[in-house]
Amino acid sequence: MSDPTSVIDDLREESEELDRLVAGAGPQRWALATPAPGWTVAHQIAHLAWTDRSSLLAVTDAEGFRALVEKALTAPGSFVDEGAEEGAVLPPAELLARWRAGRTALEKALRAAPPKARFPWYGPPMSAASMATARLMETWAHGQDVAEALGVVRPPTDRLRHVAWLGVRTRDFAYGAHGLTPPADPFRVELRSPADDLWAYGPEDAPQRVTGPALDFCLLVTQRAHRADLALRAEGPDADRWLDLAQAFAGPPGSGRPPKRAAQGPSDEASS
Repeated sequence: MSDPTSVIDDLREESEELDRLVAGAGPQRWALATPAPGWTVAHQIAHLAWTDRSSLLAVTDAEGFRALVEKALTAPGSFVDEGAEEGAVLPPAELLARWRAGRTALEKALRAAPPKARFPWYGPPMSAASMATARLMETWAHGQDVAEALGVVRPPTDRLRHVAWLGVRTRDFAYGAHGLTPPADPFRVELRSPADDLWAYGPEDAPQRVTGPALDFCLLVTQRAHRADLALRAEGPDADRWLDLAQAFAGPPGSGRPPKRAAQGPSDEASS
């Protein structure tokens, strides 16, 4: 992913799709509760606006971003919610304008970034392509929460390939976030895309495997759905364990979403 052009283009499309969804919603609908406890539609958009601003700072002002990280470390359990609260109290039109301006500025900065540049982040430093991928992942994931609150079903698109790729790439991070040592060997991940293509990662002969719909995998790694509600299959104990830990986002382990149906036994979810 050395050339960030494709993912930046897809980030813009993902953002514009969510923009259309909320731009037509009245103020009362911006106050609807989303699946994230305590967060309304406004909180979701405010969080995206806040994170876009943080990303812009990381790309354009490394010292300023380090100061932001130091501030976050003083309240590691609440700084994300505080950022969302700050924007959620704004009138929807003002918040929407703030989000639009921030993401436009970030897009321009990412397109202008030197090819080999690395930018600081809350996790490892990131390239422009990685930064855009992370922003797309968050935009899609928080867009899922917004859509559910508004009662809208969004058809999945092939932009999910970026989320899936990030979900695979963050396997070891997910283990580390739980204080666990990652498996030494790579896994095989085979996902069926929205267009019914095969997206495959890792060695074909790997004994540890994950298979299923790309949409379900993306819902899992962004913790927008419980594993019990998804059509993902794990082969091998390490792959099975990963599906309980997976997260594509930086920061401490998330609590995830509760299952919408009773969890199945291990024999239904995986085979060794």
